[in-house]
Amino acid sequence: MRVLQLIDSLQPGGAERVAVNIANGLESYIDKSFLCASRSEGELKNAISQNVEYIYLKKMYTLDLRAIRNLNIYIKRNKIDIIHAHSSSFFLATIIKLLNRKIKLVWHDHYGNSEFLRKRKSVILKLLSRYFDFIICVNKNLEKWARNYLKVKSVKYLPNFAVKREINQVTNLSGESYKRIICLANLRPQKDHLTLLRAFKNVVTEFSDWTLHLVGKDFKDEYSQIVKSEISNLNLSNAAIIYGSKPDVFPILKQCDIGILTSKSEGLPIALLEYGLANLPVLTTDVGECGNVIGNKENGIVVNSQDEKAIYKGIKFYIENENKRKEIADSFTAKVLSEFSQEAVIKSINLIYNQIL
Repeated sequence: MRVLQLIDSLQPGGAERVAVNIANGLESYIDKSFLCASRSEGELKNAISQNVEYIYLKKMYTLDLRAIRNLNIYIKRNKIDIIHAHSSSFFLATIIKLLNRKIKLVWHDHYGNSEFLRKRKSVILKLLSRYFDFIICVNKNLEKWARNYLKVKSVKYLPNFAVKREINQVTNLSGESYKRIICLANLRPQKDHLTLLRAFKNVVTEFSDWTLHLVGKDFKDEYSQIVKSEISNLNLSNAAIIYGSKPDVFPILKQCDIGILTSKSEGLPIALLEYGLANLPVLTTDVGECGNVIGNKENGIVVNSQDEKAIYKGIKFYIENENKRKEIADSFTAKVLSEFSQEAVIKSINLIYNQIL
């Protein structure tokens, strides 16, 4: 069996990390694993295993005939059996399937705004879904939506998994040791950094030596400017620091003491699992699969989205209860290792591949 993971880019993001992790994880299960970035490369290129065949298309626009032709030739030359398309790459994957009817197509839905599926633009997706052989969804809301709206019988919820990459530390966080809070999230509106900053302002009022560290891609757009203005308006310039995207995620996490996500909507964020692998106590909003990943209060704190007061209280609890903080971190780490391991998820994916061939 020969399988190609297809993703738009290799910029740090949840879907991108999953595509790379799956390509790497399949090495010992199939004959050959391939990965294709269609539109742009990025930091995650360095995470691709040497045993995974990699191709970059440099696709410039939706119907880029040169890119389509090059991928089609690559598919035929390497006798690829399955295209595993992630997020919006389903369009290119469908074109390739129409050119190669024997190819099987798995679509992996990572849609991050799963709390707002009614607003999802899905006309083309619905039309092309008849060519999909299987759909994998990163949370149960997406699974239900796919069963109701798309033209595919085989749909399955499958959790994401995180992989702990051993990499040298290149980022030194500011602030005092043992008093750092990390938010690992790209600067996008759905991640709701604004509510986090307002809650953190109350934290700093009581615990002035604690700092908040925002690590994730800065798109230098309107939302980015709003976040930076809010930091200035709240007088948090010395306490809330934006770093942008960084390659050394786990060395960064090891410098931190609390992991936090305050999103308005999620699929199943890789960051949450990475917090677990880094043995951090977690506070997250109850969106997507976040609440189910935590499970119960012994594994972390779950609050409603946009609840500034609850976020503040959760952070305060962790700061004031160091021993409990350690117990919760240990419990969550054990849960991530047992339920969201690479081995378990890759085995499930391999079963799906065998089912459709």
